[in-house]
Formats: sequence, structure tokens, C-alpha cells
Amino acid sequence: MASKSSSNLKTLADLKTIQRSLAEQREREAAEAAVRAATEKKRLAESDLFSRAIGATQPLRRKAAVPLAPEPPAPIPVQHQLDEQRVMRESISDDFDVTTLLDVDDAMSFRRPGIGTDVTRKLRAGEWSIQREVDLHGLRSDEARDALGAFIRGAHKAGVRCVRVVHGKGLGSPGKQPVLKTKTQRWLIQKNEVLAFVQAKPAEGGAGALVVLLAPVGK
Repeated sequence: MASKSSSNLKTLADLKTIQRSLAEQREREAAEAAVRAATEKKRLAESDLFSRAIGATQPLRRKAAVPLAPEPPAPIPVQHQLDEQRVMRESISDDFDVTTLLDVDDAMSFRRPGIGTDVTRKLRAGEWSIQREVDLHGLRSDEARDALGAFIRGAHKAGVRCVRVVHGKGLGSPGKQPVLKTKTQRWLIQKNEVLAFVQAKPAEGGAGALVVLLAPVGK
């Protein structure tokens, strides 16, 4: 009889233990559900915060597109064109007759009208310091003409006043005639920048070179 009573008590204790465990589980589940509900509510509140803050909205009306003006054409290089035209006007010819312009002396010097004989005298005496030099010796006629024209233009533009032009003595030319020397004289006379020239002194090239006086910049 006592054994039976003890067994009943043990069964009742186990039942209470199970009931307690079930109650605790239900409490945990309820707490977890409450946390999830609160988290979801907070998430919805935050996602809706911006909409509630700005109120009702409506799409903006699209403005009419304004066509952009086409890109302006590249500027015309007027100064470059003027320089090119000037070069064309001053193109130098092999057929130019210089016999009436050269001074009749052994060196066949040249001075532009209005330039006194004292200028060529000073050139011969070396009173003008030679600032630049171009060597045409060995070039073909067309190469020498182009090189000389570019050299004179560049020197004058830079403000150089006195230059030496080396054309050679023509010893290697057919018949040993100084063809390039004669052409160089013709070309120089046709250049507006040239005021005068004389044959160089022996130490500066002698019959194979000319000392040339250029006009001041702006002349």
C-alpha cells in the first residue's frame, strides 16, 4: 500500500515538472513572438518614415527639351593666311634680272634704293656683327631657294640685323661657274627684308659667301 502511494507521488511530481516546462516554453515563445512583432513594427515604421514626412507626392511634369546650339566652327587662322599670302607675294624667282641693281664692283654688292654707300662700306669692314648664318652649299637650286627664303623670314622676324649666307664658290659646278652664287644674289634682291649685301671678307668665306643687312623689324 505504501509502495503504491509512493508511485503516485512520483507520477504527480513528474506531471508538475512537465507542466512547468510547457509553461516556460509557452512564455519563451510568447516573448520571442513579441520581439518579432516589435521588430517588424519598427521596420515598417522606418520604411514609411520618409513617405509620412513628405506627404502625398505626384510626378514632376517633364520640361520641354531645349536644343543645344551646334558647336561654333573652328576659328579661321587669319594671321596665318596673311603670312602665307605675304610669302606668296614675295616668292623669289630665278629669272629676276639683277644686273641693273648690283653695284659695279669686284664683289657685285647690292644696296636698296635709299641706302647709302656707307652701309655697304661698313658691311665690308665688318662693323656689323654677324648674328646668324645659313649654308646653302651643296643644296639643289629649289632646296637652296626655299631654305634661303625661310632663313631670311625667320631672322628678320626675330629682329636679327646681320647674317651670313654661304653659297659656295661653284668649283664643283659644271664649267666651274658659280651658278648658286648668282641665284643667291637674285633671290636676296627680291626679299623685302634685305637692305644690302656684300661679298664676305676672306676670313668669313670670301667669294663663297655674302654678308647681308636686314631691315629692322616692322620695316
